[in-house]
Amino acid sequence: MTKQLSFSKLENEIMPDFRNRINQAESAEDVKKFFVYAANELMNNVFAGKLRFEYGDISLAPSTDQQFSVAERLLDMKEFTEIWNGSDLRHVTGRLAQTAANRYKHLEKHPEKTNAKIRM
Repeated sequence: MTKQLSFSKLENEIMPDFRNRINQAESAEDVKKFFVYAANELMNNVFAGKLRFEYGDISLAPSTDQQFSVAERLLDMKEFTEIWNGSDLRHVTGRLAQTAANRYKHLEKHPEKTNAKIRM
């Protein structure tokens, strides 16, 4: 029996601040930015300095099925793929992406809310 790693505890630590930021986002671009920050925070906690993550290595892609994308450079790293494929990290990232994608789509459908905040 293989041991499955779980990062849901980290998700629970990140999620309240992430939701707060997402809910206060004034534009779809803000949502993308906040997702990248949360994903980087998650990855830095998971890999604890063993890998270096750059802005946008994991980015929001609300028009895709999984709603996020992972940079090829990460998928080419054995250290990353072992954890990515052998844990719930992909699912945790997916739940963050789902939250962000929902807000992104809402802001895209209602640009008047963004425009109203800009004019204030």
